[in-house]
Amino acid sequence: MREGITLACNECKNRNYRTTKNKKNNPERLELRKYCKFCRAVTVHRETR
Repeated sequence: MREGITLACNECKNRNYRTTKNKKNNPERLELRKYCKFCRAVTVHRETR
């Protein structure tokens, strides 16, 4: 049931993180505040398709 997803920075659009989520419980796109090594700041990272 858990599916692998990729998180991309909203500022620079680089794909920085890979994680998993349960698509049955969370069908919408995941958004997390994480550190981006390219922007050198904590930014919002959103799930990509």
